[in-house]
Amino acid sequence: MNAYFLAVVFAATWIRATFGFGEALVAVPLLALVMPVAVAAPVAVLLSITIAAVVMVEDWREIHWRSAGWLVAPTLVGIPAGVWLLAAGHTALVKAGLGMVIGGFAAYFLLVRHPPRLERDSRGWLVGCGLAAGVLGGAYGMNGPPLVIYGSLRRWTPRQFRATLQAYFLPASAAAMAGYAAAGLLVPAVTHDYLLGLAALVPGLLLGRVAHRRMQGEQFLRLVHAGLVLVGLALLAQAARL
Repeated sequence: MNAYFLAVVFAATWIRATFGFGEALVAVPLLALVMPVAVAAPVAVLLSITIAAVVMVEDWREIHWRSAGWLVAPTLVGIPAGVWLLAAGHTALVKAGLGMVIGGFAAYFLLVRHPPRLERDSRGWLVGCGLAAGVLGGAYGMNGPPLVIYGSLRRWTPRQFRATLQAYFLPASAAAMAGYAAAGLLVPAVTHDYLLGLAALVPGLLLGRVAHRRMQGEQFLRLVHAGLVLVGLALLAQAARL
């Protein structure tokens, strides 16, 4: 079990350190195969906080602080809406809609010769993407895709992209962790598994940093959007099974 756990943590950390997001698609589903979700989710959030803090210390000069702040604020509004949608049984509808929007945008970005861009921060786009991130996070723990859409429109460099997303994820993950603690989910098993996971997190961070630094701007964006297409297809497939 320990080897499997460490392999999952390493893979999730490498993805997050390389692209700035996406580890939630790997960590919680795979960890939930060998431990209760009530343990896997808090462990994943603690690891997320650690990764975000390390990347922010490393690349704090690259962070678009204003953008991160405007993305976090509407997220806090969107999270309860996502939780309500999940509890109300609208899972299939929400997953299908989000899958079409996310996958469609990413495919459009990949296929058109001159995709749209924002020359400066747009409050409307910030609020819309932050709200969508909150809904996705509250319903499925998947905040990243709307943030990626905004960063792509702004044409952030790979380092700006990764660093700014961590400035968003740190407070968002801290808020989630506070919720887990209030619900009594911060149990000794969570602390034990988190400390064990650090053995895989460190090499994952280091190798992810190397991979990230080797990517050029356009290559980085194309890989990110290819990943979003897969996320959209995965959401549609899940919706079809519900």
